Formats: sequence, C-alpha cells, structure tokens
Amino acid sequence: MTLEIEVYPPVNGNQYVLLSGRLDTQSHARLDEALAPMLAARPQALVLDLAHLDYISSAGVRSILKARKALAPHEGRLLVVHPQEQIRKVIEIVQAVPMDEIFESSADADAYLDALQRRILDGEDENPQG
Repeated sequence: MTLEIEVYPPVNGNQYVLLSGRLDTQSHARLDEALAPMLAARPQALVLDLAHLDYISSAGVRSILKARKALAPHEGRLLVVHPQEQIRKVIEIVQAVPMDEIFESSADADAYLDALQRRILDGEDENPQG
C-alpha cells in the first residue's frame, strides 16, 4: 500500500492533513512536497490525522520532524491525532512529537488548540512552546 495524502482546507489558522497507508522510504518525499506549501503559509498548527497510517519508517519520522522544525520559528505546532498503536509507539520511542501533542481524537486536538488561543489572547502565554 502506498501513501495517500488528503489535505483539508485550513480552519481558524490550522491545517489538517489525513495520511493513509505507509510513510516510508518510498513515500516520505511525497509528504515533504505536499507539506511544503502548507508550511510556507505558516499555519498556527499542522494537524496530522494518522488514523489510517499503517506503517512509519525512520524516513517518515524524519518528515514529521522536518515539519515540526519548519513550524518552530513562528511558534507553530505539529499535532498528531488518531495514531494507531504501532505508530504511537514509534513516535514515543523516537520522541518525534511531544506526548502532549498526540491526541486520540480531533475533538481533543481542537480543544487543545482552542485553549492555547484563549491563553494567548488573554496574554497568559506569550511563548506557547516554552
């Protein structure tokens, strides 16, 4: 199975992307290419829905880390939702995404983003990454 990438229109400054199949040596470049224009648009958050991702290799992990690094200069976040257990375990082991940025559901990720925005608007969190 190859990698399928479904990009949704941005919502409130957040970009949502659904990945299906395998994110590996053969497919990671396609993900990098698909994410490049989204990252250039500087979203508040890039939300990767991994519900249908069956496999991730070190090349796939590098793509996720590359996206996180691209978001960092403007304090953007990379969030992971719906990871299958084997994918969650790989992400945990290599620490590709902080555990507090991995969510079981899109609703949980949305609640996190809403709370983050409220804190910033209220002046309580001038640096959301630190």
